[in-house]
Amino acid sequence: MIHKEGYPSIILTIIVVALINFLTLYFAPAYPIIVWLGYALSAFLLITILQFFRNPARKVIIDENSIVAPADGRVVVIEETTETEYFKDKRLQISIFMSPINVHANRYPIAGLVKYAKYHPGLFLVAWHPKSSTENERTTIVVQHKNGQEILFRQIAGALARRIVYYSKEGDQAIQGAEFGFIKFGSRVDLLLPVNVKVKVNLEQKVTGNSTVIATFN
Repeated sequence: MIHKEGYPSIILTIIVVALINFLTLYFAPAYPIIVWLGYALSAFLLITILQFFRNPARKVIIDENSIVAPADGRVVVIEETTETEYFKDKRLQISIFMSPINVHANRYPIAGLVKYAKYHPGLFLVAWHPKSSTENERTTIVVQHKNGQEILFRQIAGALARRIVYYSKEGDQAIQGAEFGFIKFGSRVDLLLPVNVKVKVNLEQKVTGNSTVIATFN
C-alpha cells in the first residue's frame, strides 16, 4: 500500500525514469551497456521511492494506559528535559530517529483531545543534532488523555526532509493509532511525556509504529 503523500513524488519519478530511458535509447542504442545502466538506474529510483512511501497495514494496539510508538525507527534519546513551548516544565523526552528506509507515516500514540497543534518553519539540521528539536522545521501537537494527563509530540525535519505534513487541528478527537501526519525523507519524532510514566523501551531499541509500547501511564 502506498501512502497518499507519495503520489506526486512517484509521478515525478516515473517522468524522470521515462526521460532516462528515452535518452539512452535515442542517443546510445549501439551501446547496450549504457542502455542497461539506464534501466538499472531507473529501477533503483523507482524502487527507492516506492519503498519510502509504503504504508503497510498494521495491527493497532488500543490500550488506554499505553503510549504507543508514533513512528518506526530507533530510540536515540531518553532523558529529562525542560519543555519550553507548551508545558514550560520538566518532561521526559523520548526521541525516535527515522531513517530513509523506515515507514514515515506518523500515528497518534494515545487517544484524547487535541489541545494544541502548531507548525514551525525552521532549519534542516541532521535529525540527531541536539538543536534540531527547537531549530528545525517541525510541528508540535499536544493530546490530552481522558485521565487528564497531556503528552506532546513533535515531527522534526532532518537534513533530507523538506516537507512535514500534519492533519491535526485543535479540538480534534485523536484516535490511538490513527494517522496524524507524514514526514518526507529521514526525520525524527520527539515525545514529551509526564516524568512519572513507566518507560518500556531502551536506548538504540528499534520500535514499530502502532505496535511498540513506549511507556505506560503511572
